[in-house]
Amino acid sequence: MKPRDVIAQAWVITKKERILRKWGFVGALLRTMLNAKLFLFQAWLIYSYFILHNPIGFFTIERTLLTNLPTWLAVSIIMFFFLLLFIEWLFPHFAKGAIIGLGAKAYRKEEIKGGFILGLYNFFPLFALHEMLFISTWTTAITLGSLALRYGAGAGPIACVFIIASWAVSNIVEFFWVFSEEAVVVKKTGIKGGIRQSFKLVISYFGHVVFLVLLLFVIALRIVVNLFMVILVPAVVLGLGFVLATFLPPAVSYSITTLAGLVLIAFASYFFAYIEVFRQTVWTITYIELSALKELDVIEDGEEK
Repeated sequence: MKPRDVIAQAWVITKKERILRKWGFVGALLRTMLNAKLFLFQAWLIYSYFILHNPIGFFTIERTLLTNLPTWLAVSIIMFFFLLLFIEWLFPHFAKGAIIGLGAKAYRKEEIKGGFILGLYNFFPLFALHEMLFISTWTTAITLGSLALRYGAGAGPIACVFIIASWAVSNIVEFFWVFSEEAVVVKKTGIKGGIRQSFKLVISYFGHVVFLVLLLFVIALRIVVNLFMVILVPAVVLGLGFVLATFLPPAVSYSITTLAGLVLIAFASYFFAYIEVFRQTVWTITYIELSALKELDVIEDGEEK
């Protein structure tokens, strides 16, 4: 199948299969909320460090809640916050298993059902694959760099150089692992088998320049849009909060700001769902098509005649 056909087929499936977009929306919503929290924390850190000259610590938010609210309410909010962080961190891997599996079924004209089972059975290998290269995401790299500068003293800049180098290497490795998740979900290869097969497919068909350029363009588009929205949403929320705080009571302004932030995140996640499902379906169709071809290093199948 030509690259243009892969892109067209992936877009048709994305628009047609509503259940895929539902999984994509929930995964994108939780991922956007997590990234927004990380960005807000880093923005607060920069403000406290350069403007207030009093950098915040790890548990500043928790101490502030315990100081200004009743203990039971503060503890409840803190527990809910950490539970939400835990869900935001784990659930996108669950959703990815469902998206890959259901996308493969849609491409093969099979009945589109079993998303929960696909997510459940493939969660741990997909989570392991992601965490092996956890530093490949820009949010993780920025967070680690911030920690290194805050607590690394004189070794902080050296640690940042190491983090940047690790981020670059991880992204190169991630490129060669691009089919590993699809191999795990579609053909149940396991983690090692998925990585091995992905390396082989990428190297074997590396010369298909147009094919790879189109796929990389899809990834780059998603990253740029995601980066823009993750920065824009917290910026709008912070700006609205400062404006409302000038003429409304703090409780009212915080409530309105929180509600507006949730609406903006939900709105952004709706578009992220299309982008994520489309991107993932492109890779799924590509994997199915390439893995069906005869391996380039095999001349005879080894069967006795």
